Amino acid sequence: MDRLRIGNGFDVHPFVIGRDLILGGKKIDYRFGLQGHSDADVLIHSIIDSLLGAAGMGDIGGMFPDTDRQYKDISSIKLLARVSENLKSRDISIINIDSVIVCQEPKVAPHVEEMKQNISRVLDIDVSRIGIKGKTTEGLGFTGRIEGIAAYAVCLAHV
Repeated sequence: MDRLRIGNGFDVHPFVIGRDLILGGKKIDYRFGLQGHSDADVLIHSIIDSLLGAAGMGDIGGMFPDTDRQYKDISSIKLLARVSENLKSRDISIINIDSVIVCQEPKVAPHVEEMKQNISRVLDIDVSRIGIKGKTTEGLGFTGRIEGIAAYAVCLAHV
């Protein structure tokens, strides 16, 4: 039976000194990176959770636990590729993804197209099916105080 399912994802990581900032598989020149077991790409992590949610396959922590050394400092794009392979093996196709990166800085807009291209390439879906927006919190909360970055994602999948 053909059906559509929605998946929702969220992730957050604090800023840290001495690490590259990776968002959407793109290295962004910025004074801080994000702390995490992998490369801490909050956008990709939220997208992974949305895809796994739509597929009924749990979450990123269950599939790639931070207690497993094989995932230490791994590129989140590689994790997304593994999720994509899993979805394809179950005949699950991605209809679209929409996401929001929440941070006071750095500015997200100059990097959106390259991030979309990275995600499109890994998931083998047209770039027009991927939405990425940057939003600030007008100085409010931990993102407004420039303590970290949060990301939300939603996807629609054919299962």
